[in-house]
Amino acid sequence: MTNEKQSTPPRMNSTQAWVTYLSKVELPVLANTLRRISELTDSRNSTVNELANVILNDAQLTSQVLRLSNTVFYNQTRTQVSTVSRAITLIGFDAVKSMAISSLIVDTLLQRNDRPHLLRCLARAIHAAVQARSLMPKRNETALEEVFIGALLMNIGELAFWSCETQQATELEERLRLDEPPAEAQKSVLHTTFTEITRGLVEAWSLGPFIRDVVSPGQANSVASSLVRNSVEMARLSEQGWSGPEMNKVLERLGRNIGESPAVVRDQLKVNASEATRVAVSLGIPQVTAMMPGAERDSGDAARAPDMDAELQLEILRELSQCLTEKPDINEVCQLVIEGIHRSIGMQRVALLMSDRTGNELVPRKLGGRGTEEWRENLVIQKDGTGPLGSLLPPAHCTIYEPEPASEGVPYDRWLGKVPALTGPITANGRLVGLFYADNAACAYVPSKEQLSAFGHFIRNAQLCLTLLSSR
Repeated sequence: MTNEKQSTPPRMNSTQAWVTYLSKVELPVLANTLRRISELTDSRNSTVNELANVILNDAQLTSQVLRLSNTVFYNQTRTQVSTVSRAITLIGFDAVKSMAISSLIVDTLLQRNDRPHLLRCLARAIHAAVQARSLMPKRNETALEEVFIGALLMNIGELAFWSCETQQATELEERLRLDEPPAEAQKSVLHTTFTEITRGLVEAWSLGPFIRDVVSPGQANSVASSLVRNSVEMARLSEQGWSGPEMNKVLERLGRNIGESPAVVRDQLKVNASEATRVAVSLGIPQVTAMMPGAERDSGDAARAPDMDAELQLEILRELSQCLTEKPDINEVCQLVIEGIHRSIGMQRVALLMSDRTGNELVPRKLGGRGTEEWRENLVIQKDGTGPLGSLLPPAHCTIYEPEPASEGVPYDRWLGKVPALTGPITANGRLVGLFYADNAACAYVPSKEQLSAFGHFIRNAQLCLTLLSSR
């Protein structure tokens, strides 16, 4: 999923080498933007316009901040927010800073990679951040957002590392797969640890005194710092359940942080975990909710498909109907179909492939969702069913594709052909001329029958448009 590098990244053999490489080579834009936001919001002379301008320089960041501004987690008044300046005024300077940093981290890292280790780290970071903010006894805005960002960034070194496609990342992934102790594996492969890389990045990126205290060795200097450390540890342990000797110790420490008994803390954590899954969805990464203890599950171990947005689905279907009754435009219709599958059905990656000039291959015509950048130049499906992705060809109707265990896959995408997906044909005069494809990348679940049905509704609109145009 990452873009090809001009040359193979060098092997790093010290903490400073990793800090320099991540800051200067791999993530300079992220480092500079985080630094600018930290400097602005740490200054008493900062204005609403200054913070708004930093956010408005990035269209994707602006969209994310406005979406988060209209969630109950941040906006309990439910007052509709449509501009960044209004969000800062209504919800608060520090809250918008928190949204901006959260969105930057998620979008920047996942645009580069979708390794399972990165997704796991993001799930933990979001879970810990929501828990710290929800548990914080001092309820002023600055304190709430300070602990949220502290927990989110406490393992920034690990997050940054897994977002990069290096040989050392592949080697470490293999060692961890063999159950080698994490700290030993890190020292052996990286010649340092994630903790040391994090401390280096906190300094290099000027992330502020509070986060510096959170990641420093020794005793925490405040209750807030201690709460963040314990929330991060709790998020890791909660993946194995809410009880056990280690979890009980963390619950005792959290209880001292907030002045409650371990039993009361445990009950609060379970409620907050469900809130963390909603925040992950608001951040645009519902695939990590399956890795959180607050995620709903079915009777088995597999994650349940997320709920669809029925209201949005009907709204887009109405727009499609209007397009078809007025002057059908195949490009406009297919774009609406892509958007409907992506936003209302809950599929993270969507593609429309159409016949190439030879008529022998299907190639991308329209794409939607994070992680489809490499598809535009590389994705090809042979219409005769041969090749690594030939099995994606649907029958005469929309279907749920379930890969064989030994599915080959392709070198430019970790998941294509290897994860469950929805596929649907587009035909003309009885011949296959196009294909809609949708998957959820690293997410573990098989699309539901309800998702398949909704997917079919959208595909039928695209097919109807093509049929109407060909009959004229």
